[in-house]
Formats: sequence, structure tokens, C-alpha cells
Amino acid sequence: MVELGSGDFVYETTGEDWGKLQPDATYKEATAVAVDANDNVFVFNRGTHPMIVFNADGDILDTWGHGEFDNPHGVTIGPDGSIYTVDNGDHTVKKFTPKGEKLAEIQAQHPAKAMSGDPFCYPAHLAIDPATGDMLVADGYGNARVHKYDPDGNLIMSWGESGTAPGQFNIVHNLIVDDEGLVYIADRENQRVQGFDLDGKFVTQWNDMSRVAAICRDANTDNPKIYLGEYFCGIGSNRMGTNLGPRVSVMDRQGNVLARVGTEPYGDEPGRFYSPHGIAVDSKGDIYVAEVSWSDYGSSMDPPRELRSMQKLVKK
Repeated sequence: MVELGSGDFVYETTGEDWGKLQPDATYKEATAVAVDANDNVFVFNRGTHPMIVFNADGDILDTWGHGEFDNPHGVTIGPDGSIYTVDNGDHTVKKFTPKGEKLAEIQAQHPAKAMSGDPFCYPAHLAIDPATGDMLVADGYGNARVHKYDPDGNLIMSWGESGTAPGQFNIVHNLIVDDEGLVYIADRENQRVQGFDLDGKFVTQWNDMSRVAAICRDANTDNPKIYLGEYFCGIGSNRMGTNLGPRVSVMDRQGNVLARVGTEPYGDEPGRFYSPHGIAVDSKGDIYVAEVSWSDYGSSMDPPRELRSMQKLVKK
């Protein structure tokens, strides 16, 4: 076991795939993870069971989603416990019960024309406004937009465009909404987090990031912490560089860094990451990290091989 982090944010990890997978189960790669009010862990993945539900000890409680998804990408749990998924293969947002019964689906043009601003063109993730139930969709791979829908799936508004200036995006990849109505957006290839109000007005940005792909917050309403999953931001010739990601960062709401979790370059050794693509925190402060290690690394190895893609960081 290896300890990572600093100060009040020190974690222990084994560096192995988390979750007691059955013999017929494989992640291939875990793309997203969410934790419900009972600390049940929903792992969205591209393996044999698209959604695997675990308890906090890693025991499988349920599997579902077979035949439902093209390319699993994002998962979010709503205030009422509903499960929302984003599939960037079939350009859809879907809503399920925790047991996997489909309740609703948003499928706009299939797909929209790239960079048209219309929904959807390879969407990435979704957030729920806890006050209204409105859905905010990061339409990030083929577009540079955030789309806001009401709980019935009606489009309210969209904002964002391609670029590097405030209010512009270079892969709007993941997002959350806090209790005060601030939208935090992981603007991945611009290596920053941007903050907006719910009408899409730019408020702030956090720089000095690596490639921010994942974002979540804890359940503390008085002094919430925000957790970021960051890709490696170097190039092949400096792949041995440190403090370039991949890593997890713990932030306060003002964008101050409280801890960097992980300093070494990518790798399979305990204490390292590959590509933190999804992140969630449970009631104990333990962190779950889903990594697209197959897409980014394993698929190009000789021979190709599946790598660790799901870690749990246990808070000390």
C-alpha cells in the first residue's frame, strides 16, 4: 500500500483494480463513477457489464445496462437517486432507476454537425442542478457547448464556443453544480476549470492545472471540497516528468489547492494513475477514480492489454 496526498488529505491505495469482479466480469476500462446516498458505487464501463453497482467494500450488488449503450462515458446520480448516463457513441442522455429501468432519454440530432452548437455531438458528462433538477450536458468532443435542459428534457438554453478565452472551451468534458448555483466546468485541453452562473455568464477560472477531465464535490454544504481528476499534460519525451499529472487535486470553492494526490508520471505502480476520467467521493471522504487506461495506453501496447482502470483512495 502507498500513501498519497498531504495535510488533511492523505490517502492509501493499493494501485490495483478496485472491486471484487466476478469471473465473467471485466471493466475493459471504467469511464465514470458515482456514489449514491448509501455509499453504493456505480461504475460505468466498457466491459462485460456496462453498469456495475458495488457496496463500499467492493462487493457487487447489481449489474445492468446490457445492450443499452454504445460507448459508455459519463454517469451522474440525481438528488432523487435517479441514474443519468451520457453515451458519446450514440449521442444520448438517459435516465434510469438505480436498478436500471430506463425512465427517459434525450437524443437530439444523431449526431449534430460538428461545432454547430446544436445538441449532441459526442457529449461527455452531465450535471444536475440540485435546486431545480435541470440537467446541464457537457457536449464536449464534437461541440464546445453546455446545454441546459429542464427535468422533462426540454432544451432551455446553450452556451459556449471553441477557443481559449474565458467562456470558451477546448473539450468541455465534465461539470458540476454547487448548492449556490455555480457551475464548475472541467475545460480539459485548456487545462483549467471555469466557473459560470446558471445563465452561462462567466464568473471565474482556475489555472495552473493539468488536463482536467473529471470533477466532483463532496456532500459538505458548509465548506464543500471539489475534487479534480487530471490527465498527464506532458509529451512523450518528458513522460518521466513529475507534477505534470496524472493526479487528483483537492480544491476549495475559491480555487485554492488543498492537496495534490499523486506526483509521479503515469504507470501501473501503486501510487500512480493513468488517465483519471471520472471521480466520486463517498461519505467517509474516500475517493473513487475511473481511468480510461485502455483507450489512452493499453490499446496501443504490443501486445495490447487491459490495464488497471478503477482505484479507490481510502482517506487516512
